[in-house]
Amino acid sequence: MKVKLLNGWLKKNRGNAVKLLQKLIQERSIQGQESSAQAVVIEACRELGMEIDIWEPDIKEMCSHDNFVSTRENFHDSPNVVAIWKGTGGGRSIILNGHIDVVPEGDLLQWECDPYEGKVQDGKVFGRGSTDMKGGNVSLLLAINALKSMGVKLKGDVIFQSVIEEESGGAGTLATILRGYSADAVLIPEPTNMKIFPKQQGSMWFRLKVKGRAAHGGTRYEGVSALEKSILVIGKIQELETKRNERVKDPLYKGIPIPLPINIGKVEGGNWPSSVPDLVVLEGRIGVGPEEKLVDVKQELASWMSSLSETDSWFKSHPVELEWFGAQWVPGSVEVNHPFIKSLEKAYTQVEKKQPILEASPWGTDGGLFTQLSGIPTVVCGPGTTEVAHYPNEYISIEEMMKAAEIFANLLMDWCEISDET
Repeated sequence: MKVKLLNGWLKKNRGNAVKLLQKLIQERSIQGQESSAQAVVIEACRELGMEIDIWEPDIKEMCSHDNFVSTRENFHDSPNVVAIWKGTGGGRSIILNGHIDVVPEGDLLQWECDPYEGKVQDGKVFGRGSTDMKGGNVSLLLAINALKSMGVKLKGDVIFQSVIEEESGGAGTLATILRGYSADAVLIPEPTNMKIFPKQQGSMWFRLKVKGRAAHGGTRYEGVSALEKSILVIGKIQELETKRNERVKDPLYKGIPIPLPINIGKVEGGNWPSSVPDLVVLEGRIGVGPEEKLVDVKQELASWMSSLSETDSWFKSHPVELEWFGAQWVPGSVEVNHPFIKSLEKAYTQVEKKQPILEASPWGTDGGLFTQLSGIPTVVCGPGTTEVAHYPNEYISIEEMMKAAEIFANLLMDWCEISDET
């Protein structure tokens, strides 16, 4: 009976869900400007009668933690929001964690609509953050709203978290952990196309300084081009990527062409067209396997850079300088037969009438912070797809968002258990 009531309630409130998503998209919540979008979240949680905790993370407290990464000097006007639906007692609790920050919109000429309009067309809502991951956050709030509106009471606590800073390393989620929030399981509705990710890779940013020797371009043979040497460095990185991925045997990575990619995303070098460049700086990102340690991956990349001297003597006296900077994401893993996975599979099957796909995440999330720091089993599963996340004309399917809400509501009833007081 509750399944039919739930489905009917969601159909009736489809329009309200779209309006909430549009409100969130219309607030440009890039790093440092999250407060207006969080105000929308706060209003929604207050309407649901939830206990709300709002605070700006203390950067002094967080700087002492090994897993803290951020380029910011403070979090003024960038609050975290946690809203709690207290259970009646005796059930398992859950954290529903979603980030409110979005990446910048990029070149507006590549957008067919205003990235902050929240345009609705062809059953989709367009806009920056629609799929990554404001659509998933709306699905969470919609699931809570549906159950409360139906008069359902749960035994276990439901802790909804709208956090900042996920796109740059997870400082917002780390702040919730340091504040003492914990539960029996965590669900993060990142855009997986509703695939279930029991394992999430981590990642780190690195910087390589490749040295050369300057000379006049007319006698370039008297210099050493850092650009040409950087080509050798990139080749060595590609070899390392191949080697690292040959070791990956996890069946959850079977459908992913490169489970642990190493990407060079930024190149800078040279200062004059008629001069041989004496320095090229490469910046990139290296994937970290769910069971790997960040320190081991750092050591492996350093070792491969040192081995360049074995193939080119230039690197003996001019070794590549390796630096680790900026963002990092901690990997995480939970066993595929864990009861929380089984509960999510059951909820998915109830709605979709088929078995879900289980994979390992090809990108980093905040999930690893929960598993490694708090020991909480964490699963990533949400509406939307990374094929449009961070892209121009980002969108989310309204139908997918609504189905996700139904799946999440069923998950809450099963995992947290329906109270006899309902």
